[in-house]
Amino acid sequence: MANSYDVIVIGSGPGGYIAAIRAAQLGLKVAVVEREHLAGICSNWGCIPTKALLRSAEVLHLSQHAKNYGLTLEGKVTPDLKAIVARSRGIAERMNGGVGFLMKKNKVDIIWGEAKLTKPGEIVVAKTTKTIVQPQGPIPKNTLGEGTYSAKHIIVATGARPRALPGIEPDGKLIWTYFEAMNPDAMPKSLLVMGSGAIGIEFASFYRTMGVEVTVVEVMSQVMPVEDAEISAFAKKQFDKQGMKIILDAKVTKVEKSANSVTAHVEKKDGSIEKITADRMISAVGVQGNIENLGLEALGVKTERGCIVIDGYGKTNVPGIYAIGDVAGPPMLAHKAEHEAVICVEKIAGLPNVHPMDKLKIPGCTYCNPQVASVGLTEAKAKAEGRDIRVGRFPFAANGKAIALGEDQGLVKTIFDRKTGELLGAHLVGAEVTELIQGFVVAMNLETTEEDLMHTIFPHPTISETLKESVLDAYGRALNA
Repeated sequence: MANSYDVIVIGSGPGGYIAAIRAAQLGLKVAVVEREHLAGICSNWGCIPTKALLRSAEVLHLSQHAKNYGLTLEGKVTPDLKAIVARSRGIAERMNGGVGFLMKKNKVDIIWGEAKLTKPGEIVVAKTTKTIVQPQGPIPKNTLGEGTYSAKHIIVATGARPRALPGIEPDGKLIWTYFEAMNPDAMPKSLLVMGSGAIGIEFASFYRTMGVEVTVVEVMSQVMPVEDAEISAFAKKQFDKQGMKIILDAKVTKVEKSANSVTAHVEKKDGSIEKITADRMISAVGVQGNIENLGLEALGVKTERGCIVIDGYGKTNVPGIYAIGDVAGPPMLAHKAEHEAVICVEKIAGLPNVHPMDKLKIPGCTYCNPQVASVGLTEAKAKAEGRDIRVGRFPFAANGKAIALGEDQGLVKTIFDRKTGELLGAHLVGAEVTELIQGFVVAMNLETTEEDLMHTIFPHPTISETLKESVLDAYGRALNA
């Protein structure tokens, strides 16, 4: 049948399009249902365009400190908001077109519209309520629309959206989500960011570098709460030096709006209330899965805390229905979605030796200034598990390459099992640590011990040498500190 497939994927974000490509590689007939734009939130409104904004901020920061590098710039370097945003949007469009090319290359059908599961093995696609963004470049020939489609295996990859707190819902004008924060009409003079997770602190970092007065309110006792406390404290000191105001152990309980500003009532740990007025406010209190209007309840698909419950291979409790990515729960990261997609599809295809996801080996990266990256257990969690541990630390201030780059404010922290030498966790803060963390991820995946890392030759001069020195320090053998 023309409308019959081996696999139908609902959603074309990092999880969805990777699932479709891998299924096609394995010889399965595949279709993807998309209601708006290929490549999902990550490439269009998340991971990629935000990094474009942050790159502009980085270049601005370097230009403002040109004298530190023996350079003289004629005139003042000022940000052009319209051009910065245009560059970011252009990059998003390029990514969108790239996924369109991959769909065509792998002969994946695209069904434009909104899907609803009517029974296991069947979906009905209705006309989308969104504006469809066609990809630039080659558009896949097999583009379909409304109708009924069947597949033995249906993968839900519908992603997530910003979470809203009751009474403090984003309005698109004064209270922003990341959508508005990436595409502002004008640069605010002051900004209040509610939440200091990856999304909140990245936007706080971008706008502060652009010269905006930034205040961050965090309900937990540390900035970036999921990170190791020592790394978090190091990062906070750098944020403080940049002039960012961070209020911890506090929550926004009420927001008053005027014509062009908001006044937030911030309740602190001692119960006192501080009123903070800012031109704009970003709500960055997390995201929630897009599980509504998919027909999940009628089919009895189990959900929990706004996400679909799955096993280690993406299977739900209903045969033939799977879920991957953000809609399947935390950590809500694009690379987790991609790997989950491959696991799910390879299990569907019956490949041997398919291993379930090990969430302890998923790296987390935050692209603020300074960058933060981590994998595995924090020191606190390792101790809570009753582990006997060794902890190593090495500062960027003792690394020649970091000093030469003018990026000597950073720290690498490693955590090992004292008895076995197993690497339990690695936590980094500083320049380009989002690139460096993968060295530790590979090491953990290969079950590398401290002995293996100590005997690995790291190139000199590189910032990567801090990784080895941190390992050496855990065993009292650091050579350069």
